[in-house]
Amino acid sequence: MLSHDSNPHSHNPSSRLTHDTVEHVRYRILQHFNTTPDDYSVIFTSGSTAALKLVAESFPWRPPTATEPASQFCYLTDNHTSVVGIRGVTSALGVVSLPVSPEEIEARAKDVAQSEGSSCQTPHLFCYPAQSNFSGRKYPLGYVRGIQARQLYPACDSQGRWFVLLDAASFASCSPLDLQEHPADFVPFSFYKMFGFPTGLGALLVRNDTAALLRKTYFGGGTAAAYLAGDNYYVPAPNMASRFEDGTVSFLDIIALNHSFDSLHTLTGGMDKIQLHTFGLTRYTYMLLSSLCHGNGQPVAQIYSHSEFENPNTQGAILNFNLMDCHGQMIGYSQVDKLASLFNIHVRTGCFCNTGACQLFLGITSQVVKSNLQAGHVCGDNIDLVDGRPTGSVRVSFGYMSTFQDCQNFLNFVAECFVEKPVKVDQDKLDRLKSNTSSKGSSQCLLSMLTNGKPDHIDERVHASTDPVVNQRGGKAITKEAKSHEKAQTLTNIYIYPIKSCAAFEVTDWPVGPLGLLHDRGWMVVNGNRVCLNQKREPRLCLIHPQIYLPSNTLHLQASGMNVICVPLENHNEPHQSHRVCQNMVCGDRVETVDCGDEAASWLSEFLGQPCRLIRQSPDFSRDMKKGHEKEVSSTALSLVNEAQYLIVNRASVDLQESSDDHQPLDTQKLISRFRANLVISGKEPFEEDDWSHLTIGNTHFQVRMQIINGDTYYRNGHEKL
Repeated sequence: MLSHDSNPHSHNPSSRLTHDTVEHVRYRILQHFNTTPDDYSVIFTSGSTAALKLVAESFPWRPPTATEPASQFCYLTDNHTSVVGIRGVTSALGVVSLPVSPEEIEARAKDVAQSEGSSCQTPHLFCYPAQSNFSGRKYPLGYVRGIQARQLYPACDSQGRWFVLLDAASFASCSPLDLQEHPADFVPFSFYKMFGFPTGLGALLVRNDTAALLRKTYFGGGTAAAYLAGDNYYVPAPNMASRFEDGTVSFLDIIALNHSFDSLHTLTGGMDKIQLHTFGLTRYTYMLLSSLCHGNGQPVAQIYSHSEFENPNTQGAILNFNLMDCHGQMIGYSQVDKLASLFNIHVRTGCFCNTGACQLFLGITSQVVKSNLQAGHVCGDNIDLVDGRPTGSVRVSFGYMSTFQDCQNFLNFVAECFVEKPVKVDQDKLDRLKSNTSSKGSSQCLLSMLTNGKPDHIDERVHASTDPVVNQRGGKAITKEAKSHEKAQTLTNIYIYPIKSCAAFEVTDWPVGPLGLLHDRGWMVVNGNRVCLNQKREPRLCLIHPQIYLPSNTLHLQASGMNVICVPLENHNEPHQSHRVCQNMVCGDRVETVDCGDEAASWLSEFLGQPCRLIRQSPDFSRDMKKGHEKEVSSTALSLVNEAQYLIVNRASVDLQESSDDHQPLDTQKLISRFRANLVISGKEPFEEDDWSHLTIGNTHFQVRMQIINGDTYYRNGHEKL
């Protein structure tokens, strides 16, 4: 019988080929880390976190006895969440969890090895990162043997056998790791971080001398040499990898690693060269960013690092920082992230799943962490400042595909968007950093890349961003006292946007509903994968002109070269296959939507040139503002908007925008259309709206809250009912 089954657990020819190829990849992995199958085994996992979980669940933890102490789980405070999370397993076993600060390891070390003269065999585990994923600090690989020999703290203070877990997830992406010289007992890492592909695949390297101590209770397909269904009888597979790889491994992704290793060596020449290349880029960026100043001489960046990037053996290709305005006030990382996206620069923000390092560098106490949580801030959200203090930071990481042009683009972005003009450089600091090289480093090659004196590649054009903080610094300062004496402002335009990211529909008067202006952002277009389309993904959305006709209760879709179609505002018929209820994501929120049928889908697909469907928010579904903001307004229900029920813009503020990207003056109305505002106000002074606490239009009262989102200023209303 013919079979297409290439499962490596089978014995047909295709399966044997799969098995042999997977085994060859294991050998290549060990070769990459300068070791052999005689010393280490490769266990494939779904990522480095799964590898850490495997160690947590199989390490031979011991509770205290009358003769021997309990096992200790010790970890550096500068560790990833997935490492600290091991204590979730150990806490129920009577195991001691001991966080260790980086300074304690050597400061509390013993001069003489403590490995002899002790009969205690209690196993302890010490975990530390080869490279901090927060700051890029590289910790000495010599700690591996130092802990195993009980020369370093905390091993030097405790009897028993000490094992080392070396978290290489961040380190292995740009640095060579020699396991012959630094024989850690457990080494988790991710192939995604090394190659960018495949995702969902990592590995745990286990020293064979340590493997016999591991205990495994669950057994899945392929892990048993024999077992009985009727009796409690089970014999594990003799091979280390087979015992711990439950079920079928992701063999197609594993085979793809062959090509990943080939490409890595063909393009780069090996990890040593990658380390030098990425360190050079990071050091260059660090020197310029740390020397960059506002026009008044105030520094632009607060950089979080233990070093000045002198040596690739102590610093990885990570630059972590926060930006500051010309008054020394921190700029929220969320604002930096969203503006960076407009420049096609992708950064990561927050605490990067490393609370310990985040607390250390940002000076955040444990009580503040708890208070921030009560205030609504959780990991991964956009609450970047609480009482003016940052809750996280911005991280730039370089890889072997990064270029010098990437560094320049990033520095230009910072100078363009966040520096009060004229751009200045602390020349004394820059000169000192340029001369501060290590004999062991690769910085000599970097010096030839630097310009003499002021870096002329930084563009000093006056910034024309939509960011009000930046523009207000460059314009006339308006005091609250002066604004209070101005005449009342005028509402000049009302716009609704029936379909999210499509063209505006201007009206002279319009009903207000519980979600804001009636039918504003009530619909959105999704692609074939049910992902919401916006103008960044599909620019032609701006050419679709939706119009609402309240008397006929219909939505009309118009576009050049297309027939006009009508879509009912509400479907009162029984649910049909083409009008099914579905789930979609909007700005991280899960919303319940209703499909608007095949006619609208065909029209959109033809115009946009890809499979699309029109969906609307389900009338029975309620979506609220982000936690932490809802207390500021009396109405929190949202349509498919990003963050707020209404967006207002002041014509005086728009008039201050000086030019487009090509330095050509833009018409005020075109600039207003870029903000996609619902309400356009004619104010007396630019940015006076920044100080508004409330707004009254007719008999409708609004509370005002400023929020920077993708370069726009959003204002949330409080009282929306007439």
